[in-house]
Amino acid sequence: MKIGIKILTFCILLTHLTVFAQNGISVSGTVTDDSGQPLPGASIIVKGTTTGTQTDFDGLYALNDVPNNGTLVISYIGYSTQEIAVNGLTTIDISLSEDSQALDEVVVVGYGTQKKADLTGSITTIKTEDITRTPTSAAMQSLQGKVAGLQVVSSGAPGTGPTIRVRGIGSYVGGASNPLYVVDGTFFDDIDFLNTEDIETISILKDASASAIYGVRAANGVVLIETKSGKINQKPEITYNGYQGVQIAQNVVTLSNSEQFATLARESGSAAEAQSIDNAIQRYGRSRINPNVPDVNTDWYDLILRHALQQNHSIGVAGGTESVTYSLGLNYFEQEGILNMKNDYERFNIRSKINVDITDRLDIGISTLFSNGTTYRPEETAFALAYYATPTMPVLDPSKTEAYPRPYANAQDLGYRGTQNPFPIMENTENRDKIRNTLTTVDLNYQLVPDKLTLKTAFYHNFETTETREVDLPYFFGNGNAFRENAELVKKNATFSEQTWDNTLTYDDSYGKHNLTALVGTSYRDRSYEQLEAKGLNFPNGTGIGDESYYLDLANSIDVAGVGDDGVRQYFFSYFGRVAYNYDSKYLIYGTFRADGTSKYQEKWGYFPTVGVGWVLSEESFLENSNVIDFLKLRASWGELGNANVDSSTGGITSDAVDAAFGDVRYPGLVTSSDFEALKWEVTAETNVGLTTRLFDNKLTIDSDYYVRETRDAVIPVSRLLVPGETRQNVGVIRNSGFEIVANWNQRVSDNFSFSVGGNFSTLKNEVLDLAGQENLTTGGDTAQRTVVGGTISPFFGLKVDGVYQTDEEIQSDPAAQAAIADGLTVAPGDLKFVDQNGDMVIDAQDRVDLGSYLPTYSFGFNLGMNYKAWDFNLNVIGQGGNVIANQKRFAIRQTPDANIDRDFAVNRWNGAGSTNSYPSARGIRNPWSNQFLSSFFVEKGDYVRLQNVTLGYTLPKLNGKFNPDIRFYITAERPLSFFSYNGFTPEVSDGRDTQTYPIPGVYTFGVNIKI
Repeated sequence: MKIGIKILTFCILLTHLTVFAQNGISVSGTVTDDSGQPLPGASIIVKGTTTGTQTDFDGLYALNDVPNNGTLVISYIGYSTQEIAVNGLTTIDISLSEDSQALDEVVVVGYGTQKKADLTGSITTIKTEDITRTPTSAAMQSLQGKVAGLQVVSSGAPGTGPTIRVRGIGSYVGGASNPLYVVDGTFFDDIDFLNTEDIETISILKDASASAIYGVRAANGVVLIETKSGKINQKPEITYNGYQGVQIAQNVVTLSNSEQFATLARESGSAAEAQSIDNAIQRYGRSRINPNVPDVNTDWYDLILRHALQQNHSIGVAGGTESVTYSLGLNYFEQEGILNMKNDYERFNIRSKINVDITDRLDIGISTLFSNGTTYRPEETAFALAYYATPTMPVLDPSKTEAYPRPYANAQDLGYRGTQNPFPIMENTENRDKIRNTLTTVDLNYQLVPDKLTLKTAFYHNFETTETREVDLPYFFGNGNAFRENAELVKKNATFSEQTWDNTLTYDDSYGKHNLTALVGTSYRDRSYEQLEAKGLNFPNGTGIGDESYYLDLANSIDVAGVGDDGVRQYFFSYFGRVAYNYDSKYLIYGTFRADGTSKYQEKWGYFPTVGVGWVLSEESFLENSNVIDFLKLRASWGELGNANVDSSTGGITSDAVDAAFGDVRYPGLVTSSDFEALKWEVTAETNVGLTTRLFDNKLTIDSDYYVRETRDAVIPVSRLLVPGETRQNVGVIRNSGFEIVANWNQRVSDNFSFSVGGNFSTLKNEVLDLAGQENLTTGGDTAQRTVVGGTISPFFGLKVDGVYQTDEEIQSDPAAQAAIADGLTVAPGDLKFVDQNGDMVIDAQDRVDLGSYLPTYSFGFNLGMNYKAWDFNLNVIGQGGNVIANQKRFAIRQTPDANIDRDFAVNRWNGAGSTNSYPSARGIRNPWSNQFLSSFFVEKGDYVRLQNVTLGYTLPKLNGKFNPDIRFYITAERPLSFFSYNGFTPEVSDGRDTQTYPIPGVYTFGVNIKI
């Protein structure tokens, strides 16, 4: 009967939450520590009820409707919980004592939790207050600069998450180095759909010991997400967090103006370019300031960029009784894009998490999360078109009466080859994605032996649908490539489903000084994907017609070549186990093993072990009386991980009939060849050694790690013997190694003032150890990247610049320049001078060298936090260095000789002997001699330092009376200042190739937090 009543209560709570109050007396008082210092934020609950509150900044609390015979439960992190009988008292002051065991923070690990003091692996946990401080739609963006060894490469486009790398790249295959995301037990490829306000903690599992429990998905690190939940005996707490902000493009590249562009054109030596300037003068008139320049001076970046709004609103309710806990949340997020077109992102989220103790041994939990997001993607070519567009042309040309839907100006009318106007394609293109995610989790925990042996079974279902609509409307503003004849509509519907069923058995017990936790489990996953697409031509469009006509049924015809139907289904089954043992909390042993089976590859099973050890030196007699060292732990681990992110095998066996003549007789025959790729997962072995330290009464914490991560069986392309072409094979070896250190100091100076200061620094060395006997792997064409044994993955490959030729005499005395002239090339003063690496007196492909990697060799972060009375202040600084960026915008000038270029080049170009030894001339940058290959002139440093976040908040004084909410106002500046030398919008380019990177804006917000 009791069980039935609790189940009924649980069902009611799923749809409605009601809070009952009990009449009683009012109780108030102060909560302090042993030294009499107030404890702000301490929890006071009336035992057995949901009535409760928290202390204010001065440690004061007040409770109404407290039963005369009730009991107060007082708790505070790091202190022993107390229970005090009311006995009719109206004033109760409480003093809490430090609890050394409570200081051992519990962190989330795979399939469970563990004390931080008992960890042997490398795990970093970021809590909700640090996550929500960043105004972003992508939760991982909030971790930038806060986790040593974690590279977060930002993206400025709305609804697009950052690129995430944990301790470098271990795969040659693009996209195969992404980490695994686990949200409340469910696997994801990304978490861009999550609302940051719904997240309690994000834990980064960086080394093999921490990650190996996840087997073939864990080689690139694991990101564990724990969403918010209610707490036992917590009165209902309602929170609202919202902000409104504006996004402003930062570090906008300054382009050449009309005067500078005209000068470059006339200095280029091209009669056609000079004539185009005169054509612009004839068409648009002369400037009154400089008659040699057209009366047009268009700043294309200024026109295609805009200030964009961003807003976020979250409402949450959380609480619990002795047997039921709950947490509910609603969120709305909207972000306009800074590209001046239909380019924005909107998302609505609903979340619930409820747990019910059915009996003393049995509890059931149900959580759901629904996310509905709509993204209007930016036009991909807009920034490149704006970079190259001539400033001597306006956006609209009234004389083009034949143009539609607007009289767009066309650079072809001035004699240029391209149209150079980004607005026709921006204003007549609309790409929309509607993405819906539904995550459902049901778990049951039963204590077979109370507090010792627990059985957990959990079912997770992640269902995602994506509706894509790509609309290309017709336009005309000239012949050639200046028109789009047909209205084109592409529709794609994709569904993704992943079902997981996990079963674990956990044993947790202590015998004297022996402490043991053991876990065994199984996991079954069913993963499927389907996509259907079609393309229609010439649907109704034009003035007054909107998206009501964007349907394939209204198209005049269906493009059969644009119809596709695709899908894939994969199965996984795993066995895993873990043992964590410590003796007297001093000597630690940790081991896991996972066996993964999959239908994805020909090799069906993989086996992944790991082991970790730790020694808590501070528990030894020679340190137990130290006045400086509070905690000191040496830890080490080794393990193997798998990477199943590599695409499954492709190819097949082909046979061709052939005839051969022997003597005068013809014999039929068969020639068989195969390009089948028998692939399996990549395997990563990692060793990690670390030291965890707490000093000076736990004010200073230091964590340091050194790791070596080696990927064997890395998938690389290998040339086939005797048969043209190449196949992918598991034959490469790649190593990442580095050092990480994190230090933080926290101190409460007085009742009114406290502060924290900290930082992290990490290094990364990426090295290719084996390419299966191949000399190199080269990709990228003109902007080549070449991988060789002993170097990094895909560094840029080109000529080393050795200055600029200043005079004809210098050219005549250079054998390499004379050889080029003899070969038909032109070499003149103002051209780049290159290093003859092999000394053969000729500059050619054999003189190309490693120009640097897009992977940073070091990164760092710094944080400062202060609290003074009701004010709070936080500041974050981040940076990285040692990487390079290929400025492909500049390099492409050789293919578009009539295009514009940035002002940096225009101002610093060579324009006479001695003017510069770094920049070529206007003619030289377009000369085939100077740009026949990628060179170090076009490969720039990617180092940067950024003031990432500044937040200032103020908490209003408590109101008198029964209604007593906590209200905090704050202002935030996200990315207000950046310092770098790269000639682009941002040095954050995920693959190091900058063709048209979407700018990353600064965000300035005003927000409010309310807690009732």
